[in-house]
Amino acid sequence: MQWLLAINRGYLTTFGYILCPLGAVKKMRILVVEDDSLVARGLKQGLSRVGYTVDLAGSAEAAEVSLQTEAFDLAVVDIGLPQADGLTLIHRLRARGSLLPILVLTARGSMEDTICGLDIGADDYMAKPFRLPELSARVRALIRRANSLADACLRHHGLTLDTGSHTATLDGQLLDLTNREWAILETLLMASPNVVSKDRLVQTLAGWDKDITPNAIEVHVSRLRAKLAEGHIEIRTVRGIGYRIDAPGN
Repeated sequence: MQWLLAINRGYLTTFGYILCPLGAVKKMRILVVEDDSLVARGLKQGLSRVGYTVDLAGSAEAAEVSLQTEAFDLAVVDIGLPQADGLTLIHRLRARGSLLPILVLTARGSMEDTICGLDIGADDYMAKPFRLPELSARVRALIRRANSLADACLRHHGLTLDTGSHTATLDGQLLDLTNREWAILETLLMASPNVVSKDRLVQTLAGWDKDITPNAIEVHVSRLRAKLAEGHIEIRTVRGIGYRIDAPGN
């Protein structure tokens, strides 16, 4: 069950928010359809830590009720559900014209199951046991595709974060960032020009260190500032709230 422990340790890249018109930030909502309560709780914990709102459904029937009454940005669906299985659920959703992005996550790993799942309308497919970094990347890609964000790069004047290759450049020069610095910078860019609270940054870094503190956030931000100084990009402190990333000259 090492893959489940990986969920509980939160190895998911921050991508729980997406930019909306006028700079607003929308928190993404995911429906996990999984009858194994241990797996379901682990997924909810891991995804929630990085900013997603996660709802659980233990059967296809419960999932259909949720999907008819609530709006979701993505569904993670297990094939081996009681009564109607996951493939039946996906078929029903597509027959009704639903365009909801669906990631199939199941213990069945045969080529036939993969082909069947994709043919009836799943957007992507992963078999258990799975690696959390890969799951995170696939979730990001599906949400990005559904929201017409084809570019995997986050740009802010001379600063570019490529979420696909996990590289950062400043004025064309490669930036050497730790995982924690990357997560903070990604979160700030996703929210820009809005302010990101310290509490949210603490939640972001919980995947690497569950005992992360606001004081540790200040240390990481200080190091980031030093690395961005050459490009005159400032991480501004908003007293009593958190941080925002500013353009040169602001």
